[in-house]
Amino acid sequence: MPSYIGAIDQGTSSSRFLIFDENGKIVALHQIGFPQYYPQPGWIEHNPNEILDSVSKCVDVCITQFLNDKTHSIKDIKAIGITNQRETFIAWDKNTGKPLHNAIVWSDTRTLDLVHHLTEQINHGADIFKKLCGLPISTYFSAVKLLWMINNVPAVRDAHNNDTLLVGTVDTWLIW
Repeated sequence: MPSYIGAIDQGTSSSRFLIFDENGKIVALHQIGFPQYYPQPGWIEHNPNEILDSVSKCVDVCITQFLNDKTHSIKDIKAIGITNQRETFIAWDKNTGKPLHNAIVWSDTRTLDLVHHLTEQINHGADIFKKLCGLPISTYFSAVKLLWMINNVPAVRDAHNNDTLLVGTVDTWLIW
């Protein structure tokens, strides 16, 4: 019986789901774009629910395509992997599952002043975490996006104070 692998490819401007056979050949594929939001110059956001909906629709269409070949069974798909936009950051409530703010996209620069402030306050500057995670403190870094949200988004601050805050990158959001 043949085995297949599914892959969620959740990117900055679209989501895709692909199913590959044992030889790496694509046997089903669906892709959907979703909107980008630019509330201010340098700020780029995504609606987390629109990301989730786009992935769900891609999976549904692809599975339907796959199962249209009557020789395939859902049990033939042995694993599903996720690739995503890495440092795009999402905050949501662990009780309701509702996003508390739009996702801050990896290329967003709203935390630039915060990054400068932090690096001026630290002896090792921007490279203080480089040994631990390979990244300097920069606007790309999820930790500064979280700090910005706690300082600037009342719903995130309240969830943090009430211990109901969940945060993560897009793969974490999708798996949750």
